[in-house]
Amino acid sequence: MHKDELLELHGQMVTIMEYFKELETVEEGLFDQYEELNVTPNDVHMSKSEHKHAVFVLGNALANAMSDDEFSDAGRVGKRMKELAEDAESKL
Repeated sequence: MHKDELLELHGQMVTIMEYFKELETVEEGLFDQYEELNVTPNDVHMSKSEHKHAVFVLGNALANAMSDDEFSDAGRVGKRMKELAEDAESKL
């Protein structure tokens, strides 16, 4: 994936995150780990690897927001996103 495509995906995921943050049923602090990264889709000067890591961390949080448990489809996606985030972080 090219960096510009990754930035577009990152931006769309942030839009979805903002939707979930408005819901009362979403766990408090669910997106804290993503927000602590301080990597936003507007930070075009940051590396592709940093954005990839942020996308996986955010993907994990979004999947957790949608899952009932770790065995649901979203729960399994969340688990895989976590693994990918850890791998991407090791390459930073």
